[in-house]
Amino acid sequence: MIKAVCRPSVALLGTLALVGSVIATSATAGAEVVKLKAELKGSNEVPPNSSPGSGKAEASYDTETKVLTYIVTYAGLTGPAMGAHFHGPSDAGKNAGIALPFKSAQSPIQGSATLTDAQAADLLAGKWYANIHTAGNPGGELRGQMMK
Repeated sequence: MIKAVCRPSVALLGTLALVGSVIATSATAGAEVVKLKAELKGSNEVPPNSSPGSGKAEASYDTETKVLTYIVTYAGLTGPAMGAHFHGPSDAGKNAGIALPFKSAQSPIQGSATLTDAQAADLLAGKWYANIHTAGNPGGELRGQMMK
């Protein structure tokens, strides 16, 4: 009698486990990690400058967790970096306010942040740029638009 009761229970548990895994898989099926990058140079600034420096920004955005992870590197500035941030929303050739400050301005700059839906939409639409500021170029010495 006990065997007869256990078999349906085991079958029911197996079915529930299968349904649960299908639901979990379908919930994450739409998630993706989007890679973004930018080339940082003075000629990208608004207005452009003749900085001898250069750099790059690389980032990945996880659409499920809404976490942006980034690394920004640069060299050859006219002086020490005084600030560094992601700015937006803005198209290339236009300026915008700070969208996400970096914890440090020293290369390499590494970090992560959880974005709002509006921030993520702007970032993925190419409306954020990485900017490195110096005393000689307080409006920005190096800039690069974040693109997929």
